[in-house]
Amino acid sequence: MISKITRAGALSALLLSSAACATAKTPPPVFTKGEAASQIGEAQSETSAPAGQQWLYGSAEGTVVLRQTWQTIAAHAEKMAANRPVNSVVLAEGATADNPKWLACGDKPLAAVFDADETLLWNMGVMRFMAERKVDFDPKIWFQWEKTGAGKALATPGSVAAFERMRKAGVTMIVNTNRSNYNPRGTEATLAAAGLGNFKHGESLFLRGDTPGGSEKDGRRAKISENYCVIALVGDQLGDVADIFNAKELRPMDRKALASHGNFDGKWGNGWFVLANPIYGPDIAGSFDEVFPEETRWAPEAPK
Repeated sequence: MISKITRAGALSALLLSSAACATAKTPPPVFTKGEAASQIGEAQSETSAPAGQQWLYGSAEGTVVLRQTWQTIAAHAEKMAANRPVNSVVLAEGATADNPKWLACGDKPLAAVFDADETLLWNMGVMRFMAERKVDFDPKIWFQWEKTGAGKALATPGSVAAFERMRKAGVTMIVNTNRSNYNPRGTEATLAAAGLGNFKHGESLFLRGDTPGGSEKDGRRAKISENYCVIALVGDQLGDVADIFNAKELRPMDRKALASHGNFDGKWGNGWFVLANPIYGPDIAGSFDEVFPEETRWAPEAPK
């Protein structure tokens, strides 16, 4: 199960030598001859998918949660289109929780910005391939998936209908993903095959490496904001909203507290949206002491 690996971090460590050269296309990870032949081995005989994948991809509950969320996102976009906001939902450079600053909209056209993987796309093909082989995450396999996965990824439940509503309201759809900019055609084809529409790299599709910062997305959000008033940021990780939430020094409880800060709390469901993803990411972390508050510790009484 891909549970304790931050996919973007693993890719960035392998592909990006420094933030300074992040605007250049980065060379693909390459299989050795033996690896290419074996594709890291045969599938295991077990039939049960990992628990997180069972819930996200296979359960009625996972589908309902996503459909509810996408309806909320579409309704928010329609509301903003009818009552144009003064400010974007993108944090300005240097903004903090105590002193939040938002980019001004001016007369720019409205846009909503989305992560791709496990936000717009369910990566069914590669997730099964790796799970059957007991692989947490392999950048070489993932890079091949980015190039050739079109038609084997599904749009997340509710996303296509939500896109139709938002486009009808006059809102432009933009994708900001940590897929590599080495082969944008593969990502364009995957989004189109999933029924989400046509996206063009550098205009409505932004990829890791398009701006300095590696897997950080603030630079790309700023670039998008040069031409658009962003009324919604949508992803499955808090970094899809702002890089401030991915500071390396933040422990799980610190990150949770930051997301609940009074100046940010009102943004969730009101311009900032996070979809459920129990499979991978920086949120899948924490010891017992970090996850369970001390005041909740309990044990049954010993028999008398």
